Amino acid sequence: MKRPIRLPLLVAVALLATGSVPVAVAHGRVRTPEPLGDTTTAPVSAENARVGVLVRGGVHYCTASVVHSEGRDLIVTAAHCLTGSGSGGIEFVPGYRDGKAPYGEWAVTRTYVGDGWKGRQDEDSDVAFARVVSRGGEEVEDLVGGNRLVAGPGLSSVGEAVTVVGYPKAREAPVWCTNISTAYGDSQQRIECPGYTGGTSGSPWIDARGRVVGVLGGFQQGGATDDVSYSVVLGGEVAALYGEASK
Repeated sequence: MKRPIRLPLLVAVALLATGSVPVAVAHGRVRTPEPLGDTTTAPVSAENARVGVLVRGGVHYCTASVVHSEGRDLIVTAAHCLTGSGSGGIEFVPGYRDGKAPYGEWAVTRTYVGDGWKGRQDEDSDVAFARVVSRGGEEVEDLVGGNRLVAGPGLSSVGEAVTVVGYPKAREAPVWCTNISTAYGDSQQRIECPGYTGGTSGSPWIDARGRVVGVLGGFQQGGATDDVSYSVVLGGEVAALYGEASK
């Protein structure tokens, strides 16, 4: 479990953010961690600035990332990061490093959590979206950009190389790792990368085309060990939730 140390017919959704480039392309021109399965500190870059921390009570406790939406104000994370006791007063800090917020702090104003998670904390529904308040008339996507989100019935990134970017609770900079995702049952996917400790829940899984195809969470809220992490396969339920949140 990646917990903090403290403390009708849907079509595939694939919306392109204008000017969007990958956070970390698994096979392509953008540099990625090497070799496969090696976790290192993610470099400072405009693309990695789309990934940030969720902060509550002055402590960063989960990871989230900006995804393209019509309102240009949408982030994606794990459902268990946005629910539960004390779930109010959350801020998103993109590009967070060493206690600094180079792109500002963005207050979460509305959350979107699927019925499967709200009703019974179904691990196959552990994905959520949130809108953040604009700052000075500017939306978060205007400032740092937003990655595409791909979800829909029958879609899966299992067997592909994906890069996971996230913030361990005990670190003040993000880590990243690329490896091949594998199936875990029919509705979950897993990746073997060391060092994904508490705080990395909600980390985006980025495929070779720079698209979000997973979110660290799901089985055991992301995994019971630091070396293996999980994500829900982004199917019809996530596509419907994204459609609602991105209006």
